[in-house]
Amino acid sequence: MKTLYALLVTYILCISCAQPQKSVSPTATVITNVTIIDVQSGKEIPSQHVVIDSGKIKMITSNEKDLTMYPVVIDGKGKYLIPGLAEMHAHIPPPTSSAIHIEETLFLYLSNGITTIRGMLGHSEHLRLRERAASGDLLSPRIYTASPSLNGNSVTTKQEAIDKVTAYQKEGFDFLKIHPGIQRDVFDQIVATANEVGIPFAGHVPVDVGIRHAIESNYAAIDHVDGFLEGLASEYANYHAEDNGFFGYNFTTIADTTKINELVALSRKHTIWIVPTQSLYERWFAPITADELLKDPEMKYMPASTLANWKARKGQYTTDNPNFNEPQWQQFNNIRRKLIKALQDDGHGMLLGSDAPQLFNVPGFSIHHEIDGMTRAGLTPLQILQAGTINPAKFFTAQDEYGVIKEGLSADLVLLNSNPLKNAKHLKNLAGVFVKGEWLSKEAIDKRLNEIADNRAKR
Repeated sequence: MKTLYALLVTYILCISCAQPQKSVSPTATVITNVTIIDVQSGKEIPSQHVVIDSGKIKMITSNEKDLTMYPVVIDGKGKYLIPGLAEMHAHIPPPTSSAIHIEETLFLYLSNGITTIRGMLGHSEHLRLRERAASGDLLSPRIYTASPSLNGNSVTTKQEAIDKVTAYQKEGFDFLKIHPGIQRDVFDQIVATANEVGIPFAGHVPVDVGIRHAIESNYAAIDHVDGFLEGLASEYANYHAEDNGFFGYNFTTIADTTKINELVALSRKHTIWIVPTQSLYERWFAPITADELLKDPEMKYMPASTLANWKARKGQYTTDNPNFNEPQWQQFNNIRRKLIKALQDDGHGMLLGSDAPQLFNVPGFSIHHEIDGMTRAGLTPLQILQAGTINPAKFFTAQDEYGVIKEGLSADLVLLNSNPLKNAKHLKNLAGVFVKGEWLSKEAIDKRLNEIADNRAKR
């Protein structure tokens, strides 16, 4: 009987050994022993193994397994994994630019962990870039693109508003870009037609429209905190709205900050997202000199002609501008910081965006200057991280695609060497980036950046 039992056990073991091992995709990658940052709760989830394949997060587990079976193994010990960041006020080069220049610019975003961009000045060619990025034909962040500019020169009548809004919606733009100069009756027609055909609008607040009417018109997002400072202007002061200067700078001395709560509450009621682009006001429109800004290491990724243009234009707005002075700028910037903090604490929500490549804002790299500005305004590392991850996903109603680290979502991820919840500056310290599952190591990123710097030096 014992002999029969031994034979039976041996038979079962042989059958078990003969069973095929669970196959692993030849294109799979696993990140081992990494700490995942839950951007919704702010929790750290240590010792996780994250399997990526076919552009998706296939599995997240803490169980120890034979990880050597995976074709690519990335050691995540001591590292932190976050969703890819979004640059919510980006600019894609115009179609008159060379293909190389466009591809290099898109890579500059990726090199800083930006896997989604919201292009704020669109062209029909950008629609084709959007499709190429989505298909994997182009190494690029995910692209959302605005329409061509709707401004005081491009839309002067109600009929023009109807025609252009309808055409841009049919062409497939993700949203309309509102610029300054639009008269209120024309703006109202833009809004009415946009609502009728089903396309959102975002951007600036024209002076003739005003911040309160703009909010009540239900912008998807207001960029630059535009119009808010003008909305604080004292009703007892003798002023003309069109004399507001650079984003309300001329009204600094008549701004009544007790009105901030009213504007914030109104923006929350109408679910207005805010893109601060605070880096513009602490770099371009700020007392710091052009020569000091040109020392930033990322300037080597911009053509010399662009840098010369930036230097000249900065002078026009600051050192050569008789209305610009540092004490008033300090007051202006303090009001902006109060607005940003209040809109974060009691408004609808904040989106991370720096307006690259506006003056001295190099694509990709400028997001970290924006993060610094948001930190100085009083936002926490988690709030900043949410503004660049889950909030953009909510804005685009795409929570089932990206924005958090979850099985089944797109593998747009950033592997960091330091904990971003301890200090938002750690978002610069990356070990690599996944864009739709494609791994870009820090070494590969640096190599490509060196090539871009060499190319830009020749232009």
